[in-house]
Amino acid sequence: MTSLTARLAPKPETLSLGVLVLAATAICGLPLLLLFKIGLTDDTGFAPAALMEALQSRSVLRALRNSLESSLLSAICATILGTALALIIGLTDVRAKGILVFLILLPMMIPPHVTAIAWIQALGPASPVLRWLGIAPELGSTHPLYSREGLVLLLTLQHSPLVFLLVRAALRSFPRELSEAARVSGAGAMRMIWRITLPLLAPSLLAGLALSFVAALGNFGINALLGIPARYTTLPVLVWRRLASFGPDVLPNVAVISVILALVALAAIALQSLLQRRMRASLIGLPQDPLAISLGRYRVTVEALLWAFIAAVLLLPATSLLATALVKTYGLPLNWSTLTLDNFAEVLWRQSVTLRAFANSSLVAGLAAAAIAGISIYLGYFLSHRRYRHRQAAGLAAGQAEIAFAVPGIVMSIAFILAFIRPLPVLNVSLYGTLWIIFIAYVSCFLAVGLKPVAAAFLQIDRSLEEAAQVAGAGFRRRVHVVFAPLVAPAAASGAILVFLTAYNEVTVSALLWSTGSETIGTTIFNYEDGGYTTLAAAMSAVVVVATIGIMLAMNRLARRVPAGTIPWRD
Repeated sequence: MTSLTARLAPKPETLSLGVLVLAATAICGLPLLLLFKIGLTDDTGFAPAALMEALQSRSVLRALRNSLESSLLSAICATILGTALALIIGLTDVRAKGILVFLILLPMMIPPHVTAIAWIQALGPASPVLRWLGIAPELGSTHPLYSREGLVLLLTLQHSPLVFLLVRAALRSFPRELSEAARVSGAGAMRMIWRITLPLLAPSLLAGLALSFVAALGNFGINALLGIPARYTTLPVLVWRRLASFGPDVLPNVAVISVILALVALAAIALQSLLQRRMRASLIGLPQDPLAISLGRYRVTVEALLWAFIAAVLLLPATSLLATALVKTYGLPLNWSTLTLDNFAEVLWRQSVTLRAFANSSLVAGLAAAAIAGISIYLGYFLSHRRYRHRQAAGLAAGQAEIAFAVPGIVMSIAFILAFIRPLPVLNVSLYGTLWIIFIAYVSCFLAVGLKPVAAAFLQIDRSLEEAAQVAGAGFRRRVHVVFAPLVAPAAASGAILVFLTAYNEVTVSALLWSTGSETIGTTIFNYEDGGYTTLAAAMSAVVVVATIGIMLAMNRLARRVPAGTIPWRD
């Protein structure tokens, strides 16, 4: 009887895989299914009446049109800008490429609401830098960024590094023989780029366009801080406004709007996948460094333009942000009589809410990063498993994580409110309004970020190592902990740092999940700016920027110990 029970009991390997799939379904799949159930059904079954009613609402239609318009325009501009930067740095002989790549990717790591605050202070009538230069707009005039064009501009600057990253990675996968053959045949640099490089880059350009579109569609910080003063409301801001104004009682109405936002995002991803399959071109040959195009006498000019662009994108807003944080009152010029460190002292030592926000964000982001690193090691193991059924089940979990990452964060927030607003069964404990719901939301939304480098590292491991461990008598957990975990630990650590950096600074996911006592850095900065405490928002934003750069530099030092390509700006 004992031997029969032992044979029928699930093996540790199968049990671990089952737990992973169930956990991914519970935190990624079920909240979204609940959202769609409430938004698209009633007691009788499928009922699109609420969806049709929402689509007939002028406010919803206007927000949907604004979301589609701003997202598409910014995605097109980000694709053009990111591709141009990738071609210049990836195909030419410009110098200091490592530093240039780092600086170009830096805006992607800065929180969007911090980017918005920095640019608002940089270009407004009270800008300390523009007033010092004597070119500030007249006091009382409309801020130039409070418009559709201003919103599109900041979304473009925020998301063009995404396109740059994708296109640069695609360029490095090209066999060098392609460009060499074109040059030998007499093709000039521009003809080679137009006839060979860009057509082969089409799938990557499409992926960059889709990612930029989805990222802009779900962006909350820039859309709120610029869109609200400009009366240019988008869907994420409409969801936030309605839930903030009416509270949890309005959840069914907000769920319908969130379903619309989710459907648009999923449709964009589906269209991207369909078009990419049709555009795919097979390349023969090993990936090598692309042929460097000599700029000749134009190299200095191109480098000067690159550095001028970076200075405009980084230095102007950063200087304005710091200058605003160093004055006693917003609008004063920065000089020795107005210079003060009180704003930094206020946010770092005196204000209990900011201290609590720093502690909460550090704790929740750190726990989420550690949890995702552990989950990724096990899930990455099964994604490269020799058994097809194991890979299929792991792929189901990874697919749900990818969807949770692709869906706008504000939609996931609504999904988590619907899933956890009632006390948990059996435990009779409510997670709503606590840090734990933010922690679970972070694990759900950012699991795909930590999983990608780990899954890539597992694909490079020879599976004969596992066979040797099995012959030596090592069980499943011992094989994972002793054989595989040390090999993929650098990739897991790199992914965890990326998760921590993303979660530490975000505001979109936590905007609807926080409450008094569970504030995060992102929500506190947003509330300061929204409440008119501009100097405190600037001081806290400056601290976050310094912390972000510090973490990125720490990742830079990790580059030698992780697989090539794990750190985005390192080759």
